[in-house]
Amino acid sequence: MSQPAKTATNLPGQVQRCLEKIGQDLRIARERRGESLRAWAKRVGVSVPTLQRIEAGDPTVGVSAFAVSLWLLGRIDALENIADPAQDQQALALEIIKSSRKRKPGKTAAQVATEVATKIKENNKTGATKEEENQ
Repeated sequence: MSQPAKTATNLPGQVQRCLEKIGQDLRIARERRGESLRAWAKRVGVSVPTLQRIEAGDPTVGVSAFAVSLWLLGRIDALENIADPAQDQQALALEIIKSSRKRKPGKTAAQVATEVATKIKENNKTGATKEEENQ
């Protein structure tokens, strides 16, 4: 039997609570739909014990099992955008700082920030176009 990843056994408290909440929410959604553990596990493509681990927020369960559960609930969009670069305010702030250090004389930090935001939007559009082509 394989060993759980070290990160799975030594999680920050907030991460563990988040996984547990997701599991509880998935269990509530399954129950509200009147689905048994066995029937839902079959739809997700996992065993009943694995489904129970998902619903307990077990960090060793593969993310794909959580993703299929969300998909079955019609909530895959919540996962799809979870790490959207356009929403990464910390990275945007760092890019603005870097760009403002390199800016040409006469440009304000606000102008640099606008340019960076425009570049991010363009990159997001390009990424969306590539994804659409791949589908």
